[in-house]
Amino acid sequence: MNARIAPHTPAELDPDAIIRSARTVIGTEAAAVDALVPRIGAEFVEACRLVLACKGRLIVSGMGKSGHVARKIAATLASTGTPAFFVHPGEASHGDLGMILPQDVVLAISYSGETDELLFILPVIKRQGIPLIAITGKPGSSLSREADVHLDGSISSEACPLGLAPTTSTTVALVLGDALAIALLEARGFTSDDFARSHPAGSLGRRLLLHISDLMHTGDSVPRVPPDASLTAALMEMTRKQLGMTAVVDADQRLLGVFTDGDLRRALDDEGIDLREATVASLMTRGPKTIGADKLAVEAAQLMEKHQIHALLVVDHEQRVVGALNIHDLLRARVV
Repeated sequence: MNARIAPHTPAELDPDAIIRSARTVIGTEAAAVDALVPRIGAEFVEACRLVLACKGRLIVSGMGKSGHVARKIAATLASTGTPAFFVHPGEASHGDLGMILPQDVVLAISYSGETDELLFILPVIKRQGIPLIAITGKPGSSLSREADVHLDGSISSEACPLGLAPTTSTTVALVLGDALAIALLEARGFTSDDFARSHPAGSLGRRLLLHISDLMHTGDSVPRVPPDASLTAALMEMTRKQLGMTAVVDADQRLLGVFTDGDLRRALDDEGIDLREATVASLMTRGPKTIGADKLAVEAAQLMEKHQIHALLVVDHEQRVVGALNIHDLLRARVV
């Protein structure tokens, strides 16, 4: 019968030992990443050149923990402008090799450089003339010798005190993959707008792709009154449209000012104002903050935050009111 290790109870834990252990792991992995810096040179440049010249996709592959790292690297590459996907080397020899085409480039990850599943498919890759980039920790390994470009991911020790669990080695491989992805991103001139287009459902995509015209209220939904409107008429318009303010416009719909809840409070505090006789023009705020329909929604959020306001009128180049939005519209769109 296999002996089972009895779990420690929380009372038996040594907090100082736990902290020392965590700091040791972080220090070990940080030192290994630092050691990568002087190794980035001609081989790394050649790897980038191969990928940039690729007419197909970058196929990333690895087994075990290296496979998990390979999946993440493939995802990072794909989201930063380099068409890439992961192929499991074990599945490749059972049909998935058909996913790899002669115009592709293969990035293989194996710390030992002797992973059987990767070595087994190498002849097929080489026979098709597919360029091979390898990340290994053994420059003299079978995989590194067969590669067109070898990126050295060697380490002095794993962070695991037993020296068994891939820890430092997978961190180093991941950092090399990230370095490759970002170098390619910059070489391609990949922009934040390009990134947003590949992340339309994410918060960044919403921030970079949504425009004011996508969110604003238009037509009869925009609160507006003429300058001679009474306070009662202005309040009724604000209540109907529920944006916490109303535009004050001339006959051509050009903006003259805005009347808000804040203007109402100030009017109520001013004993010199006869609210029954006052027109909205005498109570409104002149020169209010506005925004164009072609601006990004995130710019509206920044404007509201900067000036501590909760709604904006949208105007065209002739200062005609074409729309309105408030902070709740931005919240519903998850821009803020």
